[in-house]
Amino acid sequence: MDNSPSKKVWLKFKRNKLAFGGLIFILLLVLMGILGYLITPDHTPFANTQVLQLNKKKPGRTFKFIILGKNPNVKEIGFFERMLEGQKSAVTSIPITSYRIVNDDVFVTPYIGDEEKVKETKYSLRELCPRCTPYSKLGTPATLFEQYNVYEKTYWLGTDIYGRDLLSRMILGIRVSLSVGLMAVLISLFIGVSLGAIAGYFGGKVDAAISWFMNVVWSLPSLLLVIAISFALGKGFWQIFIAVGLSTWVDVARLVRGQVMALKEVEFVEAARALGFSTSRTIIKHILPNIAGPILVVASSNFASAILLETGLSFLGFGAQPPMPSWGSMIKEHYGYIIMDAAYLAVLPGLAIMFTVYAFNVLAIGLRDAFDVKGQNTTV
Repeated sequence: MDNSPSKKVWLKFKRNKLAFGGLIFILLLVLMGILGYLITPDHTPFANTQVLQLNKKKPGRTFKFIILGKNPNVKEIGFFERMLEGQKSAVTSIPITSYRIVNDDVFVTPYIGDEEKVKETKYSLRELCPRCTPYSKLGTPATLFEQYNVYEKTYWLGTDIYGRDLLSRMILGIRVSLSVGLMAVLISLFIGVSLGAIAGYFGGKVDAAISWFMNVVWSLPSLLLVIAISFALGKGFWQIFIAVGLSTWVDVARLVRGQVMALKEVEFVEAARALGFSTSRTIIKHILPNIAGPILVVASSNFASAILLETGLSFLGFGAQPPMPSWGSMIKEHYGYIIMDAAYLAVLPGLAIMFTVYAFNVLAIGLRDAFDVKGQNTTV
C-alpha cells in the first residue's frame, strides 16, 4: 500500500466532495479552452461572424441561411492551426425567411426581423449553384439547391447585439480567463517566492527592506494598481498577464516569508548548512519543498483573484481588446440590457465568472484542508 505523503494528500482531498467537484469543473473548462474552435459553432477567428439581422435573438432560436457565393481565396488550414486560431469562412451567406425556385431563378425572402417583411430578391439558380442543372444525375435542381446552398443554424445561447453566436464567444472567453489566471499566477509565484524566501532566510536589513516594499504594494488597491500598470504598459492581451501578475505577488511573498522564517532553524536546514550547501540549494532543495502545500493553496486563491481582476479590466476597457471575446467585455457590452428583454446577454458571462471563481475558491479550501496548512508538519 502506498503511504507516501502525496498519496495521503490526494485521498484526503478526494474526500472533500465540493473541492473535488471544483477540480472537475476546472478540468472541463481547461479541456474546452484547449479545444477552442473545434467545439465552437462559429469556427471563424474570435467567433466574430456578425449577422446584424439576428441581433439579440433568444437562446435556442434556429434560422435558415442561403449561401450566395464562395471565396476562393480562403484556404483550408491544418488541425492545430484551426484549433488555435480558427478557420475563416469560405462562403457568403444571409439569413432567409423562405425561398422558391422558378425555372432557372431563385426568389429569396431575406430575414430582417420577426415582424418585418421584405420583398423577394431574384437570383440566378446557375450562378448560386452551378451543379443544379436539370440534367444532373445527382438529383433535381431543387434537391441539389437544398443540399448545397441552404443550411440551418441553431443559436443555443442566443446572439449578442452584433448578431454573433454567444455560445462560441463564451467558450473562447474561457481561454482568456484561464490563460490570464495561469500566467499571472506564474509571475506572482516567481516574484513572491523569490522575495519571500530571501526576506525570511536572511532576515535583518534585507528582511526589513523587502517587508517595507511588500507593505507599500499591499496598501495599494489591487484594481487601481493593475490599471496603473496597464496605463504604463498599454492596452492589450499580453499586458494583462504582467499587470495582474505584478499586483498579486504580495500574498505569496508574505506567506513564504513566514514559512521560511519558521523552517530555517529546523534541524535538517542546520544540517544542510553544516554540510556546506549553498544558500540557494538550501532554500530550493530543502525549504521550499516543505512549504509547497501552502504555496499551492495561495496560488489557487490567486488564480480566482486574477480572473476577477481580468474581468474587471476588460469591463473598464483595459483588458482583452475587441474583437477578442472576454467575459468581462461581454458584460460591458450588454449590462444595459439586464433591465430589458435580453438580460441573458450579461447574466450568462456573469454566471461563468461566478462559477469559475467559486470553483477555484473551493479548490483552495480543499487543498488547505488536504495539506493541513494550519499544522507545522514537515517532511525532509
